[in-house]
Amino acid sequence: MKKSTDADLGRWLSTRSTGWAAMSKSAVKISLDLLSNPLCEQDQDLLNMVTALDTAMKRMDAFNQEKVNQIQKTVIEPLKKFGSVFPSLNMAVKRREQALQDYRRLQAKVEKYEEKEKTGPVLAKLHQAREELRPVREDFEAKNRQLLEEMPRFYGSRLDYFQPSFESLIRAQVVYYSEMHKIFGDLTQQLDQPGHSDEQRERENEAKLSELRALSIVADD
Repeated sequence: MKKSTDADLGRWLSTRSTGWAAMSKSAVKISLDLLSNPLCEQDQDLLNMVTALDTAMKRMDAFNQEKVNQIQKTVIEPLKKFGSVFPSLNMAVKRREQALQDYRRLQAKVEKYEEKEKTGPVLAKLHQAREELRPVREDFEAKNRQLLEEMPRFYGSRLDYFQPSFESLIRAQVVYYSEMHKIFGDLTQQLDQPGHSDEQRERENEAKLSELRALSIVADD
């Protein structure tokens, strides 16, 4: 019995959740570091921009943490609970395999006596072997029948079990990215300079960068 697919999915989601949380925490730290920069004390416009960025990063972190918590509750924990049934299933399969080995061993013993000359001692041993075989065969057939009946139902139930989890995962993603679009849309409106296109901003940045490059302290050797 293999559970690698479900386990791998759980590990992947757990890793992704950890990554999301680390990313948003890093973004908040960057905005806090910028706020503590002395340049913000000297330039009110820069302070306003960094403050807006810090607010946006904190909103992003809050929503990100909410998404991580929801994924943990609705997806990762159900995956772990589902995986917990595998030891019992594996044990049932092992018991069936052991019963099969016992059945084959005694069946071979019966067949050996059946092939021999039918003397009194041989017939007695054959009868004894058949008596030993009967309960072992019945035990194997019962275990085998149980697995044949229940394993397809178990595999078929996985879709019903996981469907609510995946629906929750999709909804969490939709809500998260909708909120991120709103947060960064609001941030863009706060930082945008009226009448400035992306091309104009790029030209202004290049001009400022050229001025910096022209300084002797950053001139190439």
